[in-house]
Amino acid sequence: MGTRAGGRRTGPKCIAIVGPFASGKTTLLEAILARTGAIPRQSPVSSGNTVSDHSPEARAHAMSVEATFATTDFMGEQITFVDCPGSIEFAFEAEPVLAACDLAVVVAEADEKKIPALQLIMRKLDDLAIPRILFLNKIDKAIAGVRETLKMLQPASSVPLLLRQIPVRKDGIVIGSIDLALERAYIYREYAESQVAEIPNDDKARELEARFSMLETLADHDDHLMEQLLEEIEPPKDAIFDDLSADLRAGAVTPVLIGSAEKGNGVLRLLKAIRHDAPDVEATRKRLGAPEGQTVVQVMKTIHTAHGGKLSVSRVLSGQLADAAELFLSNGDTTKVSGIYRMLGKDQIKQTSAKAGDTVALGKLDNVKTGQTLSSAKGGIRPLVTLEPPQPVFAFALRPKERKDEVKMSAAIQRLAEEDPSLSLRHNQDSAETVLSGHGEMHLRVVRERLEGKNQIPIEGHAPVVPYRETIRKSAQQRGRHKKQSGGHGQFGDVVIEIKPLPRGSGFQFTDTITGGVVPKTYIQSVETGIRDYLKTGPLGFPVVDVAVNLSDGSYHAVDSSDMAFQMAAKLAMKEGMAACSPVLLEPVMKVEIVTPSDATSKIIALIPQRRGQILGYDARPDWPGWDVVEATMPQAEIGDLIIELRSATAGVASYKATFDHMAELTGRLADEAMNANGKAA
Repeated sequence: MGTRAGGRRTGPKCIAIVGPFASGKTTLLEAILARTGAIPRQSPVSSGNTVSDHSPEARAHAMSVEATFATTDFMGEQITFVDCPGSIEFAFEAEPVLAACDLAVVVAEADEKKIPALQLIMRKLDDLAIPRILFLNKIDKAIAGVRETLKMLQPASSVPLLLRQIPVRKDGIVIGSIDLALERAYIYREYAESQVAEIPNDDKARELEARFSMLETLADHDDHLMEQLLEEIEPPKDAIFDDLSADLRAGAVTPVLIGSAEKGNGVLRLLKAIRHDAPDVEATRKRLGAPEGQTVVQVMKTIHTAHGGKLSVSRVLSGQLADAAELFLSNGDTTKVSGIYRMLGKDQIKQTSAKAGDTVALGKLDNVKTGQTLSSAKGGIRPLVTLEPPQPVFAFALRPKERKDEVKMSAAIQRLAEEDPSLSLRHNQDSAETVLSGHGEMHLRVVRERLEGKNQIPIEGHAPVVPYRETIRKSAQQRGRHKKQSGGHGQFGDVVIEIKPLPRGSGFQFTDTITGGVVPKTYIQSVETGIRDYLKTGPLGFPVVDVAVNLSDGSYHAVDSSDMAFQMAAKLAMKEGMAACSPVLLEPVMKVEIVTPSDATSKIIALIPQRRGQILGYDARPDWPGWDVVEATMPQAEIGDLIIELRSATAGVASYKATFDHMAELTGRLADEAMNANGKAA
């Protein structure tokens, strides 16, 4: 008997279900819950009645838009499954989930177009050191052979994909599978347990070849098995199962099981593999570096329910947790548990306590956020997970249709941001806009639908205003005199200023060359204040940059001069002088770094000039076989919906980062359009 794995790991487990968009993750979860008796029957995804489709946004778009938790029991053991969204726009949902999971089931299919998306998922699992099983779904619809399919999928995985089952076919149709470890055939029955059968004679040679290939891969990590194979000694089955478990838990291989989630085929074998081979919470605790001897809880997701208030879905990594227990955050703050619940989609079942391994929802932890670590240790422990949302790639400015909803909208967005830490909200001082940023057009569409549906706040949205600026091309000298007499003290200020352009990026400079006290020192500051106030909106309607102004002359009145009078004189001088300085519009230009699958690089390079971009170069993405990085500069005005076109050209997987590079002159029709739009906005 093998001893590498140390036997089966018992206790509650937490399993993430991940995979590319539309690979069948939600269908698999439904099949698992039906097979384990957690739900009465399996509902097709198209019905909109699955456990993961409890939100109206998921039903409306026929896709998972948030992580969904469902706890069930299988052969006397508790397992929580987490259905994670497949779209890259909602991928960040999985980050805090995966960190606290014991194992990931990667759902994939024989579709070459989805390999880049699969690679993104596998790389994330590598980064987090999460063991995984690959469930090759839709096997009944696959045209290519299963080993050919694995050759196609292997580039997406940094470790060997270890085929553990091969299909049984009849008249070209998959009717079952052969387990290479058990050397046993299983004939599929829709929505029911497969029927055990002898391996068909026609498949025996194929089974022996596939089994030997599996054993060869396992022997790479087991010298004793390697000796047995070289000496043509048949290894014991229990030793093979031990190797499978040990290599899976160590992340040395990714076992591949086959089936059809839609028909419930292959689900029982998957469940048995999870039960036997998956690591337990102790391995996850060690991987995260959580201390022993105390209660440690990792928050995986935040949910705001209509009637139950805030719920923090959490994994108990060690210790015991009772209702009303006091826990400490990493910053030393305290929080108190108010309700412990077992999750099944949108439904919660109240419990009195939770133990190590349990995945539960904790009620009313008002000061707790997704990704935080809680513990019973006084003062708290260091955070076990660091969440770093990727840079937003899509944004819109929003406001309620009715002003009375402004406070309500702000509170609702704050709740949404708690549920989805990848959302970014900022207030643009220049445009007085509230700008919401996220990871794609669909991501923000769902946010808007939640504001309008769940929170009943009608919203108006539009593309954020581009921060245009203006500058000058020529110098000018201008006098500005403000004189007003209206009984009593009058107003008098008189200045002569010299306006000059500065190199791009210099900002604003103010100097004075006053001699003989023609403008008293007490009023020179007022002149600068008036100039700076004018520069907020220049002759073209935008803030003015890269300008130097020198106060060279002027006069004052002993009685009528004042701070305000000199501010007004300075503004008049600027208004008249700037018009003679050949003002020109400036637009921000960004440096853009686009990551794309290599087979789409030519498409990306072709679309950049269409958006007034300039290609700086492209190269292979370091340590990412099959991916490129394209660098370019592009006006910010052209970037607003860039992500939609990038994703369209790359089966939904390309992304980019943009940083400010420089300001460039904008003339002609585009400048006119920008000024007209600004005038209308004003």
